Amino acid sequence: MTDFSHIRGKITMDRPLADLTWLRVGGPAQVFFQPADRDDLQAFLKVLPLDTLVFPMGVGSNLIVRDGGIKGAVIRMGRGFNYIEIDGDLVRCGVAALDAHVARKAADGGLDLTFLRTIPGAMGGAVRMNAGCYGSYVADHFVSATALTRAGEAVQISADELEFAYRQSNLPEGWVLTEVVLRAERGDPEALHAKMEEQLRKRDETQPTKERTAGSTFRNPAGFSSTGQADDTHELKAWKVIDEAGMRGATLGGAQMSTKHPNFLINTGGATAADLEGLGEMVRKKVFQTQSIELHWEVLRIGEPVPQE
Repeated sequence: MTDFSHIRGKITMDRPLADLTWLRVGGPAQVFFQPADRDDLQAFLKVLPLDTLVFPMGVGSNLIVRDGGIKGAVIRMGRGFNYIEIDGDLVRCGVAALDAHVARKAADGGLDLTFLRTIPGAMGGAVRMNAGCYGSYVADHFVSATALTRAGEAVQISADELEFAYRQSNLPEGWVLTEVVLRAERGDPEALHAKMEEQLRKRDETQPTKERTAGSTFRNPAGFSSTGQADDTHELKAWKVIDEAGMRGATLGGAQMSTKHPNFLINTGGATAADLEGLGEMVRKKVFQTQSIELHWEVLRIGEPVPQE
């Protein structure tokens, strides 16, 4: 039996995860840990058996937890990891800092990270997914990150080591990011805030922001995000190929592809993780059948399905 007596954070066994994800689905975490700070997290990882799966979780914005839950330790990065500090042209933040908060705090300090304003979630996920929009990505601003290895050793990580690509990075299995440092160009705070307000207006016009979603469901087959510019092309955008496959508004159980933006999966109420993932797979199949295009999931799916009777 693992001795957690010296751990200061909160450990909960078999903690349901549905209420912690934006889609409101998912079974329990076998071990659910909320570390007090980095030292506490380090102590936890050092005593956790090395064969135990570790899954760091932020605000659950880009996530489907399967109905059978997660066999392993889910680490909820929260207080103690949500600080944001400005130092010259650098922004240093904990991985639980919300992308939108980082964008706003940077703008207050005259630094342009406005692309983060409309991206759901927290900075840990933004780094892992190389989040981006309007032609900018985390990789364009990334200076370094701090992480704890699966064994609890603190390490510094460079951009080269993360091997950033479209919607992905190469963080070793079981490593937990704790801090990110970004570099930004200077700008006028008032102009930066005005730019972000316009981005929010456009987002609300085109995306189902009032629904239970997890953001974009699939990566763009084109291999890049929308630029937001007048010359932006919609060819090989995920929403366009889904629409052309006739899957806008498609449903399975309580899951639906949004009628407003067909690359958004919605929990209309009462959907299971199996409904949501199953509908996504139906969309992938139909797009491949009709256009010979293979869609790749942007939403992370983790955990065990409920065993069939």
